[in-house]
Amino acid sequence: MTRKKKTRSLADKVTIRTGRRKDYKKWRHENPEQVTSSRRFVAKKQQQRKLQAVRKLARQQSGQPIAIHPDKGGDNSSGDPS
Repeated sequence: MTRKKKTRSLADKVTIRTGRRKDYKKWRHENPEQVTSSRRFVAKKQQQRKLQAVRKLARQQSGQPIAIHPDKGGDNSSGDPS
């Protein structure tokens, strides 16, 4: 006795499919409100974004500060005497 392989594909869950990939793609395009990402995928992407933000912050903090306009200093050099 053979067992059916588990799938995470949305294609098997759609009832109006005719069995062709083209038909499923067309149906998906026409019915975007019925096609949603799985909770597993959404959670995975959220985690990836959080990790990416943490890494970016760490890179920014560990980098050397660059003096872009070192001659100006912190004074008011816009020309106003006040």
